[in-house]
Order: sequence, then structure tokens, then C-alpha cells
Amino acid sequence: MLKLATSILSADFARLGEDILKVSAAGVDMIHIDVMDGLFVPSITFGIPVIESIRKITNCAFDVHLMIQDPERYIKDFVNAGADCITIHAESCVHLDSTIEKIRYFGVKAGVALNPSTPLHVLEYVLHKLDVVLVMTVNPGFAGQIYIKEMTRKIKELRELVQKRGLDVNIEVDGGISPKNVREVILAGANIIVAGSSIFNGNEMKNVKEFKNIFEEFGNDVPVDFRVDWNTI
Repeated sequence: MLKLATSILSADFARLGEDILKVSAAGVDMIHIDVMDGLFVPSITFGIPVIESIRKITNCAFDVHLMIQDPERYIKDFVNAGADCITIHAESCVHLDSTIEKIRYFGVKAGVALNPSTPLHVLEYVLHKLDVVLVMTVNPGFAGQIYIKEMTRKIKELRELVQKRGLDVNIEVDGGISPKNVREVILAGANIIVAGSSIFNGNEMKNVKEFKNIFEEFGNDVPVDFRVDWNTI
């Protein structure tokens, strides 16, 4: 099932609640929340108090992407704040397996993100424990970057790996995704699409509809012999 996640990194922070209500009404499937600590990535964004506040205004699933060093310190706090899925970076964890287990222990979906230069083999012994793998299609830290074309092959290879192992793992993509290139990543095997600037720049309702219309071209399904239904979150 194809899902659209809106990255609020591109929202107007002065009207964050209003922007979230707009995209929720427009029909996005998830709110993608990029948490940055100024260490793992150069930028600093928002943390637990902000997530707690916006959790009160929408029923959309919260897809919390932790771009922070040593994320295992805060898993429980983000769950309590309202996260439905927590994605950590393979590069930020000394003990990736135990951090994944900690996320699963608290009963939310578990994801691992890979930077553009990080090879897929880092998932060798944890892939079967994941609900989602987030392929970063830009280098993390800033909104509005250009899609790195080499990541299309990475998405395809990941989809082939998931299929080969017979796993129910979602493939999420984040960075530089717009209606102009979203078909490319869907055809490669992605089924969760994160879009920020291409939704918040202009009319949110119109922009969400444009993505959804493209999804309908594929029958809302990944165009390979693989189906995942993430409606349970």
C-alpha cells in the first residue's frame, strides 16, 4: 500500500499547528517528524514537547525520524510523546540491534534509516526485525535538497533483498521527492513517500491531491509482487 508522509520540517514553524491541520485535512497518511540534535546532523529542530503538543490536534500517524546521536536514550520519551513509528539511523547507534529491540519493547513500529553513502549490508542481521527501512535520498539535515539519483538503484536493491527474504518491510524514501520524480521511486520499490517542500510550498490540498493521483496510477500498490498494509498504526 502506497502511503504519503508529510515532513513538517518544511512547514511554517510559526503556524505549525495550522499547517498540520491543513495536511491532515488534505488526506496525508502520516506526519513525518524530523528530530535533529545538532550533533548527528548540523541542524537543530524540535523535540519531545513539540511532539506532545501537536499530538493533541491530529489523529494522523506520527512517523518520528530521529536524526540524533545515541537515540536509545530517548525512545521511551518519544513513545510517550505520541510516536507511532520511530526510525533511528544505523550510523548513530553503537548497538543498533538493542536499540531496535527497545523500540519494539515499547510497542511502536521500528525503522532504520540509511544515509546515502551507507551500504545496505549494515541491515544484514536486523532487517527481519524492522517494520520500515528509510532510504535517505539526500544527505540529512536540511529541507529542500535535490534528490540523489543514485539512490534509485539503492531502493531497487533493497526491495529485491526484502522480497528475496520474504519479509514484510516497508521501504520509505525521504529527500527531494516531488510529483516529477515520485514515479521513479515507486517503480524502484518504495511504498512510503516522504514529501516536505513539494507539499508545503503552495496549496497543500492541491499538492497532496497531485501525489495521491499519481498513487492511483499504480492502484495505490507497489508495482512489484509485494504488498504491505500499514493501516494498523
